[in-house]
Amino acid sequence: MKKFKIRKVLDGLTAVSSSSSATAQPGTPRENDVVPETLQSEHFQLCKTVRHGFPYQPSSMAFDPVQKILAVGTQTGALRLFGRAGVECYCQHESGAAVIQLQFLINEGALVSALADDSIHLWNLRQKIPAILHSLKFNRERITYCHLPFQSKWLYIGTERGNIHIVNVESFTLSGYVIMWNKAIELSTKTHPGPVVHISDNPMDEGKLLIGFECGVVVLWDLKCKKADYRYNYDEAIHSVAWHHEGKQFVCSHSDGTLTTWNVRAPAKPAQIITPHGKQPKDGKKPEPCKPILKVEYKTTRAGDPFMVLSGGLSYDTVGRRACLTVMHGKSTAVLEMDYPIVDFLTLCETPYPNDFQEPYAVVVLLERDLVLIDLGQIGYPIFENPYPLTIHESPVTCCEYFADCPAELVPALYSIGSRQKRQGYSKKEWPISGGNWGQGTQSYPEIIITGHADGSIKFWDASALMLQVLYKLKTAKVFERARGKEEKANTDIVEEDPFAIQTLSWCPESRMLCVAGVSAHVIVYRFSKQEVTTEVVQLLEVRMQCEFGEVDSPDPGGEHTPTLPTPGASSSPQETEPPTHPSIGSNSSDGPRDNIPCLQVRSSPLKQSPGYQVELVIQLVWVSGEPPQPITSLAINSSYGLVVFGNSNGLAVVDYLQKTLLLNMGTSELYSPSDPYQRQPHSPRKARQPSGAPCDSNDGSNTSEDRCKSPTSGSTSPCNSDDERKQKFIDKVKFKSRRFSKTVANDFAKMSRKISSSSEPKPDQEEKFQRWRSLTCRKRFCCMNEGKTAARMSQMNPIYRTKSAPITNAKDNSFSRSRSSSVTSIDRESREAISSFYFCESFPRKTDSLVSPCVLVGTTQGSVMMVALSLPPSGDQRLQQPVGISSCGTLARLKGGILTMALLDATGALLPPSYESWYDPNASDEEKEKSRRRRPASPPSSQEGQDSHFAVLCSEKQAKVVALPSQTRIYKHNITETSFVLRADVVQMAGTNCIACFCANGHIMTLSLPSLRPLLDMNYLPLTDMRIARTFCFSNHGQALYLTSPTEIQRITYSQETCDNLQEMLSELFTPVETPEAPNRGFFKGLFGGGAQSLDREDLFGETAAGKASRSLAQHIPGPGNMEGMKGAASGVVGDLARARVALDERGQKLGELEERTAAMMASAESFSKHAHDMMLKYKDKKWYQL
Repeated sequence: MKKFKIRKVLDGLTAVSSSSSATAQPGTPRENDVVPETLQSEHFQLCKTVRHGFPYQPSSMAFDPVQKILAVGTQTGALRLFGRAGVECYCQHESGAAVIQLQFLINEGALVSALADDSIHLWNLRQKIPAILHSLKFNRERITYCHLPFQSKWLYIGTERGNIHIVNVESFTLSGYVIMWNKAIELSTKTHPGPVVHISDNPMDEGKLLIGFECGVVVLWDLKCKKADYRYNYDEAIHSVAWHHEGKQFVCSHSDGTLTTWNVRAPAKPAQIITPHGKQPKDGKKPEPCKPILKVEYKTTRAGDPFMVLSGGLSYDTVGRRACLTVMHGKSTAVLEMDYPIVDFLTLCETPYPNDFQEPYAVVVLLERDLVLIDLGQIGYPIFENPYPLTIHESPVTCCEYFADCPAELVPALYSIGSRQKRQGYSKKEWPISGGNWGQGTQSYPEIIITGHADGSIKFWDASALMLQVLYKLKTAKVFERARGKEEKANTDIVEEDPFAIQTLSWCPESRMLCVAGVSAHVIVYRFSKQEVTTEVVQLLEVRMQCEFGEVDSPDPGGEHTPTLPTPGASSSPQETEPPTHPSIGSNSSDGPRDNIPCLQVRSSPLKQSPGYQVELVIQLVWVSGEPPQPITSLAINSSYGLVVFGNSNGLAVVDYLQKTLLLNMGTSELYSPSDPYQRQPHSPRKARQPSGAPCDSNDGSNTSEDRCKSPTSGSTSPCNSDDERKQKFIDKVKFKSRRFSKTVANDFAKMSRKISSSSEPKPDQEEKFQRWRSLTCRKRFCCMNEGKTAARMSQMNPIYRTKSAPITNAKDNSFSRSRSSSVTSIDRESREAISSFYFCESFPRKTDSLVSPCVLVGTTQGSVMMVALSLPPSGDQRLQQPVGISSCGTLARLKGGILTMALLDATGALLPPSYESWYDPNASDEEKEKSRRRRPASPPSSQEGQDSHFAVLCSEKQAKVVALPSQTRIYKHNITETSFVLRADVVQMAGTNCIACFCANGHIMTLSLPSLRPLLDMNYLPLTDMRIARTFCFSNHGQALYLTSPTEIQRITYSQETCDNLQEMLSELFTPVETPEAPNRGFFKGLFGGGAQSLDREDLFGETAAGKASRSLAQHIPGPGNMEGMKGAASGVVGDLARARVALDERGQKLGELEERTAAMMASAESFSKHAHDMMLKYKDKKWYQL
C-alpha cells in the first residue's frame, strides 16, 4: 500500500506567508487565553485502505480451487482478489496495461499475470498487501497465451509469432528450450499459422503439449523428442480448446459456431462436429454458420454425463439478443441469458488434478458489469446470492455521503428492513468462493455510506471494519407517475433523461430523517418506520421561486430586514388550493407560457409504503411564466425544529414539514440588510453598481413580504403587461433564449449521470479545461443577463430571464458545483448569487443577543454567510398549530469563493452539532411515541456581557475563518489556496477533537486545526482527473474519507496516523495454509500395465544444463520492488521456497536413511570385532608368553 510522507508543520506557526498563516484581529484572546489544542501533525498520515465495488472494465479471471480465491484483472492494469464475504484485495500494475491472462500457482500463494505490454509478473499473495516478486518484459515478441501446469514451475508462453517460450517461475528466467512455429506445423504449409491461442499439456502425459494456432491448426508436440506427433487441421479459426480428463479426446471451438471433437490418435478428421445453436437443414447439408464460440470447457463427472459449457455461438438471426452461456449436459441444453456481455467464465471443479474426474459444481461468469455464479448441481441452474458489494453501479452514482461513528442501533435497523427486499430463487448452497480470513480490526464504531443514483434510488451501505455490505435500498421514483411511452412524456420535464436523479441529500442519523433533492427541482422528506402503511394521498407542497432584477432608485432606510410571517392557514393544506390557471403548454404556444406547473407529476393513486423510509412530504418547484425551476443547490433538514431549508440561484425556501407549510420564500439579495456593505445586485459590469431592495418573489416592488412568503399554490402572479409591442417581442425573445439555455444545462446534468459509466482517461489539464468551460458558461449567462436587465427596465412586472449560473450548471456535482478558480473573470463575479450551504445551530443571531436561540447559517456562492433567526413555538400540540417565526439578521462574514461548510464550536473548542429529536416510529401508538420522543437539550445560555462563548467556523473554496459570537469578530483567518480551489471541506472529529479537512482541485488534501486554523497536513494525493472524483469525494470522522475512483468502485482512504499504523491488522488475509488434495489413485491394473498418468522431469528438458541459455535480448528480467531480492525467502519466489523445502525434506529423509544404514553397519562391525576379540582371548588364554 502506497503511503505518503507528511510535510510536518511546526506547531505554533503564526505567520509565514499570506497563504499559510492564521491571523488574529486585534482584540482576540491573548496567547494564554486561546483554546488549548491537542491535534498535532503527528496525528496525520495519508494512505489508501480498501477498494469496494465491481472491477471496472474487467478483462481476465482465474481461480485457485484449493485456496478458493478468485482473481479478476482489468483493462487498466488493476487486480482484484476475492475470497469469502468481506475478504477483498486490490493491487495495481504500475504500467497500467490491460491484464490479458491470470494464472494461479495453485495452493502456493502466488499469481502470475500477463499484460498487454508483453510483460509477466509474479505476485506474492502470502502477505496482506500483495507485491510483485519478479517481472519479465518481452522485447521482440507479443504475448498471446500463457499456461502453467498444476504443480509445475515451468510457465509456457505463446506469442503472436506462433512461438512458445518457457519461463522458470522460481527465478523468472527464460529457458533455452523454444518451440518454433515452423517446426510445429507441416513443412508443406506455406502460410503462417497465426498467433498461439491455446497451450495445454495432455492430462495423462505431461510430455505431450497441445498447441492451438489461430488459423485452425492444432499440434500435439512431444517435448522429449522435440517434434510434432500429430497435427489436426480444420478450416475455421480456433478460439479455445478443452481436454477430456482421460487425455484421449479434446474439443475445439471455432469462429463459425461449431464444436469439433478430436481423437488424439486420429488426426485425419474430427470424430464429431456439432453446431449447438445452428439450425439443422432437412436435406442433410451443413448447418448455417453462427457467431463464434469464444470459449468451451469440457468437464467430466464420475456418476453421469459430462458437462460442456460454452459462451457465444448464437445464430446470426438473433439480433438484439443478450449474451448467453450454454450448458450442455447429456441430451439437455440450457441457454442462460446474461444482463451484460460475457468477458470470461470458469467452471469450478472439486479436484485441481486435470487427470481425474472433474466433478464440476458451479460456473463463475465474469460479465462486463457483473459477476455471476451458476449452480450446476440444482435443477434449472439457479445462481448463487452474491455476497460482494458489486452493485454500486446498478444505476450511475450521482452523489455520495459518508457517516462514521453513527448510532449503534442504525445498522441493525436498516439491515432488518433491507433483508426483506432480497430476491428469491437463489441457490441454497453457500457461496463457493470462500478463501481467506477477515482482518483483526480495532475499529468498533459503525460506519454508513449513502449513495444517490441516476434512477432516483438511494442505497445505504454498512462500511464498518473496512467492509461494505448493502443494507437498504430506497426508490424515490415511486412517488411520481411514470410516463409509459414517448407520447405520454410530460412536456414540462427540464431533463430528457433520468428525471428522478438524486442531486443532493441531507440525513440526520439520530432521528433517521432523510431529505433528498432531485434534478427535477423536487425535494422529498422521508421518515423511518418499521410498519407498513398505505398513503391515500401523498402530501404535496408546490413552491414558486423566482427572481426579478429591477432597478430601484433608493433602498429602504437602514435596519435589519425582518419579513412578516404568513399565517399558517395560508398554505397549511396545499391539496385544497385551486389548481394552476395556466395550462401545461409550450412557450411557443398561442395560449401562453407554462406557469405554476411542476416538472414531475406526483402519483394520485394510493401509495403502499413498505417498512423503511416512507414519504412525509413532497416539495416541488414550479415553472414561472414559461421558465423552468432552477436546480436545488443546497439542502438541510433538522428534526428538532421540524424544518427543511433548501436553496438555488433564486434564493432560499424554508418549509415546515410538520405543518406542511411554506414559511419563507426569499431571494438571496433580501438576506442582506439594506445597509449591508456586502449586499449584491446583479447588473451589467458596464454600469456602476446601484443598491436595490427589490423583492425576489414578488410582482413589483410594492408587494408586501407577506405576499412573498405565501404558499405558491394560493395564488399566481399577474401576467406581464406592456404597451409597447416591440418591447414585448424582445421580452419574449429573451425568455425563449434563456429557457433554451436553462434546459440545455439541466440536460447536461442528466447526460453526465448516464456517461458516468463510460471510460475516462486521466487528463492532466482537466482542471484547466474545466475553467475554460466555466468561462464559456459565464459568457453565455452574461449575455442573457444583459438582455434580461434591458427587459427589466422596460417592464418590471415578471422576471424576464432565468438561466443557471456556473455553480448551478454542475449542481449535481455537490461539492464541485461551487468551485471557483483564482482566475475568475469579472463577468463571473457579477453572476447570480446562489445558495451553497446551510447549517442549523443554536447560537447568537445578532450582536446584541445574550441568549442562544435557534438559527440557520446560510452560505452563498459569492462567499457571504448570513444568519437567519428562528422562533419556534413550544413542543406538542402548539408546535403543530402556531407558526414558526423567521427573521433575517444580515451578514455574518464574507470569504473568498463559495461557502462549502460551516460549523459551531463552544468556548472550549468542542463541536456543537445541530440539535435533533431522537427517532420514534411515526406509525406506533401515541404512548410509544411519547416514550421515545425527546428533544436533545439546547445549548445553555452561557454568554455574558462583552464575552464571546461561541466560535463559528466558516470554510470556502479559498479561505477558512473563525468568527466569535455574539460579537461577530473574526479571530482567525487562513488562506487555504491561491492557485486552485477547494472541492470539498468538512469539519470532522479526529483524535477526540475537531479539525477542518479539505480536498483541493490540484489534488492536495489538507487539514487545519480548530479554532486556530493551524496547517497540520498538506499532501499532494490525487490530482483532479475526473469530475466523478470531485462530485463524490467526502470526509468523515476518525480520519476516514472516500471517493468514487471509477464508475463502479469506491476507494476508501485514511488521513489518520493511528489507522495507518493498524492497517496491516485490519486488512483481510488472502492465503491460508491448506493441504493439497491427494493425487488420484491410478488403480492396480493401470499401475501394472502403465496406463496411468505419465510424469515428466521438466528440469532435465528445460534447465540450463540441457536447454542452454535463452537470448538476452528476448526478454528483460525486472526484480520486484521493496528489496525483495535481498530477502532470502523471496529471492526465487514463493514456489522456490516450497520447492526447496520439499527437496530439503527429501534430502533429510535420504540422509536419515543413509545414517541408519551406516549405524547398522557399524553395529555389525562392532559385533564382529567383539567376536574376533573373544576368540583370540580364548585361543591364547592358557599359553605362556614364551609359547606365543
